[in-house]
Formats: sequence, structure tokens, C-alpha cells
Amino acid sequence: MTKIFALGLELAAASLVLSVLINCSGGKMDTAKVTLPSVKDVPAGAWQELSQKKIYFGHHSVGFNIINGINDVIKENPQINLKIVETSRMEDFASPLFAHSRVGKNENPKSKCDAFAEFMNKGLGNKADIAFFKFCFVDVTAKTNVDQVFDAYRDTLHSMKKKYPETTFIHVTVPLMVVQAGPRAWVKKIIGRPIDGYGDNILRQQFNEKVRAEYSGKEPIFDLAAIESTLPDGARAVFKKDGRTYPCLSPAYTNDGGHLNEQGRKRVAEQLLILLAHTASSQESSHKKAP
Repeated sequence: MTKIFALGLELAAASLVLSVLINCSGGKMDTAKVTLPSVKDVPAGAWQELSQKKIYFGHHSVGFNIINGINDVIKENPQINLKIVETSRMEDFASPLFAHSRVGKNENPKSKCDAFAEFMNKGLGNKADIAFFKFCFVDVTAKTNVDQVFDAYRDTLHSMKKKYPETTFIHVTVPLMVVQAGPRAWVKKIIGRPIDGYGDNILRQQFNEKVRAEYSGKEPIFDLAAIESTLPDGARAVFKKDGRTYPCLSPAYTNDGGHLNEQGRKRVAEQLLILLAHTASSQESSHKKAP
């Protein structure tokens, strides 16, 4: 059952990533509809395995949205049994839990890499079964040096993976924002003025393409940006600039253009929980195979 579950999730994840990856090679983005997996498809044994894991998630405001979404999903799905605690204290990792805390400073992505590494080096490394952190949409904007930020991220995760092989590190794409639409956007396009959200989301897509190219098929990726731009019916929220198509946050998932509303947070949280269950099952399979 676990093997079937893992295979199904891998195929679903592959189709999701593929839909946003074509920019890397062809300059065009496939906007075909995407079907995301459901919590209902996860076997009870996988949730049981996940409940025995020690997990750490570093984040800021969108992360708190996601945590609220996880609580929403758990209330509706009692088979998911997770102890969610806001903490980064080493002593709290004596038993299974889903720990989360703020990491670094907004608008300073390097500080988030450094803070995450510091948490790992203080004792979380090899103690946490699964660990990950995310950047915020304010960390990557039209003014960001994407290569510099990605290099810092990649170097940090490479170092952590080498030092702490017992911990599985998950990679997270940068969240998106909505783009300006309607009459004002149309007028700006006609007179050649920049449309709000275009420049920032283009740079976020560039960063996310680097994450996908580096880790797809090798290490687990939580493609937050792809989920945020995938509507409930599977259609994509996109915009076009200079002949290319880019994803953006669906207006249905936010009340302020960037943070997740109740619908958005549940949508994202469900997919994160499924990935965590898959990761936990993969760990258990690996342990059974080990001599």
C-alpha cells in the first residue's frame, strides 16, 4: 500500500512541477489543468508514520497562514494526528511533534538561511526527521539578485545535508502575489507603464525555476508557488509579459494580494501534509531496507 501511495504522489507531484517548469527550456509555460492529490487518498498507515516524526518548519507570515491551514485540515480529518507547537527549543524535540517558528528577517533572505543553519547546528540536525524553511514573497522582488540568493540557499542546504544525513530536508519554492488586473492594468499596458506585480513575480519565477532544476527528482520539493497558482478546477492563474507566461497567486486564495485566506491556506496545507506523509513513508521504507 505504501509503495502504491508513494508512486501516486510522485506522479502527481511530477505533473504539478512539469506544468510550471517548461519556462526553463522552451520559453513557454504549459497552462494545462492540473489535478492535485487529496488527503483522502493517503492511507491511514502513512498518517500514523507521520505522527511519529519530529518536524521543523521555519517561516514568517505566510508560514503562519499555512500552520492555520494545517489546523483547519486536521479538524476535518481526525486521522491526521500531529502535535503542532510553535518552538525552536531543542528540549521540545524529545518526542514527536510538528515544530515551527520564525526564522531570520523578512527582506533579508540570507538571514533566513543563516538562522535555519544555526537552528540545525544547535542540535536540531539529525534530531529532526524532517526540516525545512521558506522564504516570503518580500524576500524576492524585482530588485533581487536571484543568483546570489539561490547560491546562498543552495550552499546552506548542501552543508546541512552533508552534516546531518539523518534529517530529510524539503525545499520550498517562493510564494507569489496577485498581479494588477482590470481597466488600470489595461491602460498601463497600452501606455507602456509597469503593471503592479509583474516584475516581482517574474523574479520569483526565476528563483523557483532554479529550485526545481536543482532538486526535482533528487530531493523533495514543496512547490508552494505552483499550488498558489493552481485554481480548485485545475486551471492556472497566469500573466503574460514579453511573449512569456508566468504564474501568479490566484485572487481566490488571498484577501490582501499576498497572504493566504481560509481557502488558500487550506489548499496549501493539504498539499504540504500529503508531501510530509509521503516523506515519512519514504523514510520508513529506507530504514527497513537498511542492513
